Order: sequence, then C-alpha cells, then structure tokens
Amino acid sequence: MRGTSILRSGRSAWKGPYFVAFPNLRDALQNNTEIKTDARACTILPNFVGIRFLVHNGKQHQPVTVTQDMVGHKLGEFAHTKKPFKYKQTKNR
Repeated sequence: MRGTSILRSGRSAWKGPYFVAFPNLRDALQNNTEIKTDARACTILPNFVGIRFLVHNGKQHQPVTVTQDMVGHKLGEFAHTKKPFKYKQTKNR
C-alpha cells in the first residue's frame, strides 16, 4: 500500500508532485495579482492557497482562486475545457 501524504499524486512517491516554479509567486501573494499560466498539469501546493491563477483552457485563460480544499489537485481540474451543450430553440417554436 502506498504511503499517504497531504499531496495526492499520480506519480511515484520518490518523485514527488509535479509543479512549475512560478517566479512571480511572492509578488502575487503580496500584491494580490494574478498569475497567468498554461501549466494545467501543475499540482497545487499548500503555499498556493489564496493566489489567483489564470489557467489556459485551450481558448482563453480562466480565473481560478486556490482554496485549501484544492491542495493536491491539478490546476487544470478547475479550468474546464468543454462548455456545456445547450439545445437552441428554433425560430418557429
């Protein structure tokens, strides 16, 4: 059985979670600015809590504010790539 940790990861335990080093992370915490990223596979770490990311969904950047419940998940899970399908009414109805 795998050892449990705070961060859930699909990678092996000795590799650790996949994350991207954001150079403007400290600035985002202090000035409450957004971090624009294309790294959807980046694991959310505990020090990302409270930061607002703009995650690319393939067409545009969607805002994602990180909360404590999101720690251990991936950034891409919160920026959906497919819009919901809606039936359009016809002109005669």
